[in-house]
Amino acid sequence: MPRLKQVPRNQAPANVLKYYEQLFGDRDPVTQPGTATGTPGNWWTVFALVPYIFEHATKQFGMFGIFADKSVSQLDPLVRELAILRTGFLQASQFVFSQHSKAARRFGLTEQQIQDIRHWQVSDAYSPRDQAVLAWVDALILQGGRASDELFDVLATHLRDEDILELTYHSLSYNLHAVRCKALKLEYDDVGERIVEVPIPEAGEPTNWAGNAWQNRSD
Repeated sequence: MPRLKQVPRNQAPANVLKYYEQLFGDRDPVTQPGTATGTPGNWWTVFALVPYIFEHATKQFGMFGIFADKSVSQLDPLVRELAILRTGFLQASQFVFSQHSKAARRFGLTEQQIQDIRHWQVSDAYSPRDQAVLAWVDALILQGGRASDELFDVLATHLRDEDILELTYHSLSYNLHAVRCKALKLEYDDVGERIVEVPIPEAGEPTNWAGNAWQNRSD
């Protein structure tokens, strides 16, 4: 379950209710959760707690996708989805990765490209443009924006300045989505701690893997 309370349909303000109606129809998404893509839908019901934050977040979705009146973006959607997909994978967000795997297919990414997003550096599935985009995303997410001039120069041979700005915006915006979905246990990121100690089998004893320091501990 999400860590924060959810807003039922009968308490949703007008700017939230229009999304509820598109996603859930006449159902109350709190008592009858579930969207057409199989997600619980609790991103929407939790973000509805603060309507102006909900409004700000959904304005980005309005740039593309099912909530856009028309596409205002000039960026190739394949580039955008490639970047968002890699961002979701790097942040270990099952929700972002899963949803944008589906979006990536709609915009032309092949199954090989989707599968190889994990190890794009050694895959032959990507064009030089795609490789530059993926390297840029890695610099944004893994290196905190410390992108080299050499990398930027290559990226700039494939994309306009306007495209690079939009690419950067979407990648970092979905980095935010991925992190907060994990922290608030929303949608497919409602999981326990991923890294835990694996216990020694009951019948076994550890070898002296720590050396004499382990054996000689006084505590």
